Amino acid sequence: MFDKNYLLPPDALERILAAISEGHLSTERLKIEECYGYIIASDVISSEDLPQFYRSTVDGYALNSRDTFGAKENSPAYITVKHEVFMGVAPDFGIKIGEASKIPTGGMLPKGADAVLMLEHAQTVSDDMIEVMRPVAPNENVIKRGEDIKKDETVLTKGHRLRAQDIGALAGIGITAIDVFRKPVVSIISTGDEIVPANNPLKSGQVRDINSFTLSGLISEHGGIPVKKGIFKDDYDVIKNAMEGALQDSDMVLISGGTSAGTKDMTAEIINDIAKIYGGAGVLFHGVSLKPGKPMIGGVVNNKPILGLPGHPAAIVVCFDLFIKPVMEKLSGLNPKKKFAKTITAKMAKNIASQAGREDHIRVYLEEKDGKLIAVPVLGKSGLITTLVKADGIVVIPQNKLGLETGEDVEVKLF
Repeated sequence: MFDKNYLLPPDALERILAAISEGHLSTERLKIEECYGYIIASDVISSEDLPQFYRSTVDGYALNSRDTFGAKENSPAYITVKHEVFMGVAPDFGIKIGEASKIPTGGMLPKGADAVLMLEHAQTVSDDMIEVMRPVAPNENVIKRGEDIKKDETVLTKGHRLRAQDIGALAGIGITAIDVFRKPVVSIISTGDEIVPANNPLKSGQVRDINSFTLSGLISEHGGIPVKKGIFKDDYDVIKNAMEGALQDSDMVLISGGTSAGTKDMTAEIINDIAKIYGGAGVLFHGVSLKPGKPMIGGVVNNKPILGLPGHPAAIVVCFDLFIKPVMEKLSGLNPKKKFAKTITAKMAKNIASQAGREDHIRVYLEEKDGKLIAVPVLGKSGLITTLVKADGIVVIPQNKLGLETGEDVEVKLF
């Protein structure tokens, strides 16, 4: 049974978070291709429309939609084909009522056209005439100017972690460099007389260092820069010197081992002694109502969090998820509203139809209503990059299902 005086994990985490400043790391300006995984330091506002012209989403014929109204297979409309649109070239012609021009996917609509008829819905009568087998609505198969991103629109907000699709959106509006928060440097101090480097042959009673490798991977995966300081003996002066050195060149310090019976008082004592020199709250909690991870220590020195972690690898992973990751996120300036698990269950906000025999991937963003996560579809053409930028993840409709219903539980695969 856990000591009733030990803090619950959320309470312990709150003590650490309350004692450090949010997003206090310095910023740097980087090329967008270097920014994957970084957190934006200020809002990004577009200085232009994307796209800057009306463009086709299919191969077909640019025309005036009114010329197709009422058309059907047994009573087609006849339209004269004049000119052809070429990729990357602005048409130097316009079309009149009763006319159409051939256009490729991505081509710029000529003046006078407000829709595109797919090739599959047209029959060639002659070199300059087609039969229209079905009507098209205004703006059908067309991406309008500014439909993806409008000039002066906020594309990305401060505190957002940059993903591949976000970088693509920045490139699309001509932004090639951006201000981001520096990634937090996290020092790892391994302690224990029995711990040896991973490439060492083992002697009786020794174990190889596992935790520094585990922590390094987790830190890198979640937007930090790990620095392994080495393996240090369970000696007050040795660990104190290592900790003081780590505080000089890092934003956060992790001490693996030295928190259980026999050495735990020494680790906590060192944190408090250093806090007297450099300032800070010192030890904020010592022991958490958690298994594995009960001996966890949390403290702050000079606005830099110091976390003492149990030596067991399973406890390392649990404590990383519960404590280290959220502390790193606060240091980095990550928007707390954008913290979700990688895969979660949510309820659909509205009915979504699907075609039988096809697996549909529906982009969704998540919002909380009455304590429940709601998956709201991000509707839009697949050619719009912002449908990905606005989305938090994907809901997959299997090929044997005809759609999703409002309130249905769905699995959201988060980006």
